[in-house]
Amino acid sequence: MKRRHFIKTSMGAGVATSAAIAFGNIDVLFAGAPAPADLPYDLVAVRNGEPDVMFDKAIQSLGGMETFVKPGQKVVIKPNIGWDVSPERAGNTNPLLIKRIVEHCNNAGAKEVYVFDNTCDEWTKCYKSSQIEELAKEAGAKVVPGNSETYYREVDIPKGVRLKKAKVHELILDSDVFINVPVLKHHSSADLSIAMKNLMGVVWDRMYWHRNDLHQCIADYCTYRKPDLNVIDAYRVMMKNGPRGVSVDDVVTYKTLIVSTDIVAADAAAARVFGSAPEDIAYIEKAAALGVGTFDLSNLNINRIKL
Repeated sequence: MKRRHFIKTSMGAGVATSAAIAFGNIDVLFAGAPAPADLPYDLVAVRNGEPDVMFDKAIQSLGGMETFVKPGQKVVIKPNIGWDVSPERAGNTNPLLIKRIVEHCNNAGAKEVYVFDNTCDEWTKCYKSSQIEELAKEAGAKVVPGNSETYYREVDIPKGVRLKKAKVHELILDSDVFINVPVLKHHSSADLSIAMKNLMGVVWDRMYWHRNDLHQCIADYCTYRKPDLNVIDAYRVMMKNGPRGVSVDDVVTYKTLIVSTDIVAADAAAARVFGSAPEDIAYIEKAAALGVGTFDLSNLNINRIKL
């Protein structure tokens, strides 16, 4: 039995059992000798802090936001804002994390910082219920919609196996810096929704992906434009009934954050946190096969930070 199937069948034992399984994998991710400080970090994993504080620690160890954002640049931040649910339901990215990332971008001298998502539920309700619109604006971001096809332009995906074209939001096409900020959660179709899956919110025609090998299309799109930085919110994790979730009973609190420029490595680390083997999440393995990144965490220089 593959590990993801074991996790799913174990859900019937209750959230407490799920939490025990997944916390064991958090310990695995944070185990090991300290990373060499004289080498650049491939991935940073932080635990036991609030979302904003964990991001402060993570981005500092990567050289600060100035490593990614230069003065005068246009930045787009893509959270998961897909669902009309409160932050406690963990269907969307933690709003405190988005606020802090916007602040770091502005402090680095960004000319403009945009936040958007092509939502599943009605976009104004998602933006409000998630609290992302309110807190992103407080930090100085421009929060814009993704609900009209007029915002999207068709591009070719030359390295795609099943996905050869996609209509991509103009912010992604015109930005200097792209920061991908998903929430880690269970997903009924994709097994897990993490960084690569979150990119479905930058395209218009995502139902094509569902009809034409979802996992392959997720991997294919990543050959087009990878984010400059991936920040995975695992503060609250929806362990079942994703992607929307049913109630707070589906959620466990892990207080974990994963940051990497390698989207495959970031998803692999997050899969471990959830309790899955990366190679059992088909789009992770397919993206690695296409040369997008690596899911072999043993070959990476990982900075593990426990607060």
